[in-house]
Amino acid sequence: MALSSFSSVSVFVITLLLMQRLSDSATCNDCFTRSRAAHYPNSEEQGTDHGACGYGSFGATINGGDVATASDLYRNGLGCGACYQIRCIDSELCSEKGTMVVITDQGSGPGDFIMSQRAYAGLAQTPYAAASLMALGVIDIEYKRVGCSYPNRNITIKIDENSNAPHYLAFVIRFQQGKNDITAVQLCETKNFVCKLLDRSYGTVWTTASPPRGPLSLRMLLTNDDGDEQWIVPINDIPRDWKAGDIYDTGVQVN
Repeated sequence: MALSSFSSVSVFVITLLLMQRLSDSATCNDCFTRSRAAHYPNSEEQGTDHGACGYGSFGATINGGDVATASDLYRNGLGCGACYQIRCIDSELCSEKGTMVVITDQGSGPGDFIMSQRAYAGLAQTPYAAASLMALGVIDIEYKRVGCSYPNRNITIKIDENSNAPHYLAFVIRFQQGKNDITAVQLCETKNFVCKLLDRSYGTVWTTASPPRGPLSLRMLLTNDDGDEQWIVPINDIPRDWKAGDIYDTGVQVN
């Protein structure tokens, strides 16, 4: 009887430990990862027209200029537009909160991020501490992915300047909230709803030759870290007379 009682207690304890491990694993998305970060010598180098995400000069202004390049986190362009909370390790110089950056380009450095000067200085407790951090150039950090937030803004479509109606259409998707990745985009004729899957040219630039005619309905496939997928369909169509350089409000945002 005593042995049976002991075995029951042991199984109960082991079950609790396994449940705790599963719980810890389930919240791992909230865990910080250790790495290193550097900053651009000149903040204007961030978000150029040749940036790997395709944002152009817009890449230097989004999120108030708190932006960064990513190395492995670029993920062949899938990581463009993702947001990360970054905080540095030195308790004498660094704030507990750190700063939130948006990935706008690809770049390799001593760690996962090369940050704009504004974002890098935002890691510090005070302006004096910021000067000390800037002088270090490379610092130890920890980071985690967080949801992007663009209050009072819908997802927008920027028609790339290389587009040529009606033969070639390219565009960039801006201001996507949340932590989902846009893994596929379809363009559909609004009259008969025949859809065409677009190509990811690079970064956030989606392209198609011989796009459908007339007003165009867009569909975007959102995928989260668990692999769950959901299509969203903007309220507003891309108009029949779209032109290179135009910006269109989709009328929707990700909660």
